[in-house]
Amino acid sequence: MRIAMIGTGYVGLVSGACFSEFGVTVTCVDKDADKIERLRRGEIPIYEPGLEQLVANNAGAGRLGFTTDLKAAVAGADAVFIAVGTPSRRGDGHADLSYVFAAAAEIGEALAGEPSRAPSGNRTVIVTKSTVPVGTGRRVERILQRAVPQGGFEVASNPEFLREGSAIQDFMRPDRVVIGTDSEHARELMRALYRPLYLLETPIVFTTIETAELIKYAANAFLATKITFINEVADLCEAVGADVQDVARGIGLDGRIGRKFLHAGPGFGGSCFPKDCQALVRTASEAGAPVSIVETVLQVNDSRKRRMADRIAAICGGEVSGKTLAVLGLTFKPNTDDMRDSPSLSILPPLAAAGATIRAFDPEGMAEAQKLMPQLTYCADAYETMAGADALVLITEWNEFRALDLGRVKQLLRSPVIIDLRNIYNPEEMADAGLAYHSVGRPNVAPTEKPGLRAIA
Repeated sequence: MRIAMIGTGYVGLVSGACFSEFGVTVTCVDKDADKIERLRRGEIPIYEPGLEQLVANNAGAGRLGFTTDLKAAVAGADAVFIAVGTPSRRGDGHADLSYVFAAAAEIGEALAGEPSRAPSGNRTVIVTKSTVPVGTGRRVERILQRAVPQGGFEVASNPEFLREGSAIQDFMRPDRVVIGTDSEHARELMRALYRPLYLLETPIVFTTIETAELIKYAANAFLATKITFINEVADLCEAVGADVQDVARGIGLDGRIGRKFLHAGPGFGGSCFPKDCQALVRTASEAGAPVSIVETVLQVNDSRKRRMADRIAAICGGEVSGKTLAVLGLTFKPNTDDMRDSPSLSILPPLAAAGATIRAFDPEGMAEAQKLMPQLTYCADAYETMAGADALVLITEWNEFRALDLGRVKQLLRSPVIIDLRNIYNPEEMADAGLAYHSVGRPNVAPTEKPGLRAIA
């Protein structure tokens, strides 16, 4: 079986590499000639654990290739996946579908006059893998119909559910695969593509195109809602003296609720939740069926990220002018270099504008962060950020920040104040180390008084 993957961004590159691991011959297409040349050399433009080796193995085996020639890639393909970006459109929050529709038009041109050229002799299946609003698949179908005779192709929707940082595992061991199509041929072809997962008894959910498109948005909106809920509960915990982690465990053990995505923090970010929630809100409004809960989730989350700067300032005595802050973690989550809508972008610039000197470190995100926040000082490792700092702020929970040498941390800081926005440390352990520890939704702890420890004013 042969497929073409249009787009070598996060979704296209990961999906193409994983399909090739299944034994499918995959050609990934992108207009960016420099990017394609780098991929041919084995240089991966994104950070995703395991992806570099996966690409190298399958490219070396001849199952995975890269090209700028869309027409050549589409020629003879059993399926063509559209995996281009759908960022939020400026001004109204709608998903920008211009890349999707442009790709559909180019695919139509490539298929024109050759409706049955796939090796199987069946019609080529055009699959939307990009996250798109309800109705997009039908618009793609109409675009193709203008170039390809009726019956010369089939369309399907196959939304992705990949988490950055664990995308390969999510593809190889998914909770489910969703396929939306009206075509029996498309269903059988997609079932064959995902056959390795079917043998592992992965549920394959077949639906209409519209239902598949909505499943993706509904899933992301629900997870964003779950995060926002526990963040508001964390605020209540602080007000009444409860512990949000115990609350989360207590409710998460209920099988109807589940434990995942009940981790209090500074608010959600990334390339999916913010834009997908916005797009769902716009689609629902236009359909006359507003999703007020999701609208509120977006408002609460944006407000929360902005308030984190005020929270840090309050812990530092009410203002940060002339003070130095050590910051660990800049990306929106660990195991990625993605800075899109990261909480750090809402937290750190206001603190810098208020007069704080910010020394930051992130294992993978600093190159992109420097473009977005040039006013920060970027350090070579975690401990370099701390020398003489008035407080240490943890924003992203990278594993290497979970086992800091607390004695060294206390020695390096001017004031042993820790502001942990991800709750990765045990408060009692921090107190015993002589650190004033502030977390989210849990009681703050003062350092345990021991001989030689400096008191916190």
